[in-house]
Amino acid sequence: MSFAIVSVFKVGPWLVRNQEINIHMANSKGALERYWKANIKIVVGLLLLWFCVSFGCGILLRDWLDAHFPSVGSAPFGFWMAQQGSILCFVGILILYAKLMAKLDHQIQSEGGTER
Repeated sequence: MSFAIVSVFKVGPWLVRNQEINIHMANSKGALERYWKANIKIVVGLLLLWFCVSFGCGILLRDWLDAHFPSVGSAPFGFWMAQQGSILCFVGILILYAKLMAKLDHQIQSEGGTER
């Protein structure tokens, strides 16, 4: 089974065109199911991490963080985590997501025998 994906969309003054991707898999349905299951695991895990950092460190553990960690500048650590640390953690999660998805894409392509 094979299918092709072609998308064209405009970004500002530039025309961005994704190359045609031909996917040839012996077991396309099984590979896609493994891909989406792994994708959902990654997304749920990273959302839980984001929740723990933003809600846990910023709200629930703020007093404990203030007492047990040094202040950042003139702000207590718990306040800093609520204001800045959770944003920096979110950026780190985005980078981690990109790396994990690239690894998953490479793994599925090598297992399924896809050709680009």
